[in-house]
Amino acid sequence: MFAVSGGGRGDGSWPGARWREAIALTLETSTIDNTDNLEPTPEPLHAGAPVRPDSPTFAELGVHPDIVRALNEVGIERTFAIQELTLPLALAGEDVIGQARTGTGKTLGFGVPLLQRLRPASADAENASRDVPQALVVVPTRELCVQVTRDLADAGRHLGARVTAIYGGRPYEPQVASLQRGVDIVVGTPGRLLDLAEQRHLVLGRINALVLDEADEMLDLGFLPDVERILRMLPEQRQTMLFSATMPGPIITLSRTFLTQPTHIRAEESDASAIHERTRQFVYRAHALDKVELLAKTLQADQRGLTMIFTRTKRTAQRVADDLADRGFAVGAVHGDLGQGAREQALRAFRSGKVDVLVATDVAARGIDVIDVTHVVNYQCPEDAKTYIHRIGRTGRAGKEGVAVTLVDWDDVPRWKLISDELDLGVDNPVETYSTSEHLFADLGIPAHANGTLPKAARTRVGLDAEHLEDDGRSGRDRRGAPSGRRERSGSSRSGSGRSGSVRSGSGGSSGRGEDSRGGPDVADPATDIAAPRANRPPRQRRRRRAGALVGEPATDERIGSAEAHQSPVPELAGQGETTRRPRRRRRNGGASASSQANQTVDTQDAAAS
Repeated sequence: MFAVSGGGRGDGSWPGARWREAIALTLETSTIDNTDNLEPTPEPLHAGAPVRPDSPTFAELGVHPDIVRALNEVGIERTFAIQELTLPLALAGEDVIGQARTGTGKTLGFGVPLLQRLRPASADAENASRDVPQALVVVPTRELCVQVTRDLADAGRHLGARVTAIYGGRPYEPQVASLQRGVDIVVGTPGRLLDLAEQRHLVLGRINALVLDEADEMLDLGFLPDVERILRMLPEQRQTMLFSATMPGPIITLSRTFLTQPTHIRAEESDASAIHERTRQFVYRAHALDKVELLAKTLQADQRGLTMIFTRTKRTAQRVADDLADRGFAVGAVHGDLGQGAREQALRAFRSGKVDVLVATDVAARGIDVIDVTHVVNYQCPEDAKTYIHRIGRTGRAGKEGVAVTLVDWDDVPRWKLISDELDLGVDNPVETYSTSEHLFADLGIPAHANGTLPKAARTRVGLDAEHLEDDGRSGRDRRGAPSGRRERSGSSRSGSGRSGSVRSGSGGSSGRGEDSRGGPDVADPATDIAAPRANRPPRQRRRRRAGALVGEPATDERIGSAEAHQSPVPELAGQGETTRRPRRRRRNGGASASSQANQTVDTQDAAAS
């Protein structure tokens, strides 16, 4: 059911832009089963949620028959709500602003128009000779970059569309080679796109369509300056589509600057109907020292499938993953301190079921779309209501039920109260809960005999070690996401435990101290080179200056029996022949010099002898 919430120029705050209509509607969440690598998969595209029976088909909206055929092969025939609203405008070449969350099917909403706008190479002599990109999609994260690339390649398989992913954390050479072979659509993250464009490997002068996906996330990650620099490299005559879950001030300013008479579409899912009704939510006030034990018992609940655990910090994510691995769970981790190879390894293992627990930070989990997640655990209280909705929205999808568990520390109670009030959850004061509380076992269906360690009979997952860790080809300080001079954590550790990131692997990286930043051979360090014996090294010469003049020879350490002669030998000053220097006088006991004390001792001895 459609409801027009505005028309004309809206509130009049958009100078120079024409707002035809702003449409708001309630829709069910739809998901597409994406993989995070670019290798063929049995079912790359997946219709994850039912659509309205009266929604139009892609063919009825004028989509190219080859694209329709590719979608029909995976069971996608009718459009989701965001696609139904976006396609008529985008296919006509108009600028669009779409407000929609992750998992609502917006990838095909902008992907289908991009594929349909592609010009055959033979139709453009210049384009045929250079094979330069015709469309550009900018996304905030590596994971989302790979997912969008896979979706576009699958939807355009019968068109022969060439789609490539450009993102950081991978060597430059394969990406440059892909661009040189020729590509139609480039999907990339801002940093790597800007690097290749400035190095003239990525030609942006023939781009006729641009998509900015998850624009608010790019703002949160600090990518907006890079995005603006990329936009200024593009031709002015182009189609631009911007998608964002929210419209903060900087995103509005960006739209006013770079979009031409856009149509603003809002396709937002209702929190009450699309999340709360399908997801059972439990909120517990937990003690920090008991949270891991409580979490371990929660993971032994009946009918638990794939589970995502969210933390606020990278260190906490890795610590929780290590603790769970020690307790026998097959677990992977995704956070900023891991290399790209280790992150992709964990995601592949999670999607394939080799591990059934994924611990992630909010930033690293952006853009990850995994179906069949039954449980979500907020190990740390989310920062705000938006983050809470984003986290628990990973479960309860495709018409299935889900479970969301939130653990609130004592210090986070005020923050949680704000979230509860904003979302009208009615749980302002969570019940105090420990790992032995009876209501915890009753709420989540935990067996009475469950303890903090997974029984060996229940350890049926093969673990993270069964998933191949791809070497990203980088070394030392060239790794983005790993601190300088430190090795990146690898994704594997103990056999069968699924522990991630607790050992330093050669494939994960090496110390930046001993390697060239571009991945070249090791450079020998003279301070640690065992091939050069210390005995062969010349002795270190100690040179002193006295009164601004260089001392020619060091003083000897000869002991002289007489206290009166207890003075250092007088070396010659450079270039001054027999010139003597003033003897060094050591002071003891309140400032008296050593020589004066020696003289006093000799006088006393002479007096006693006489």
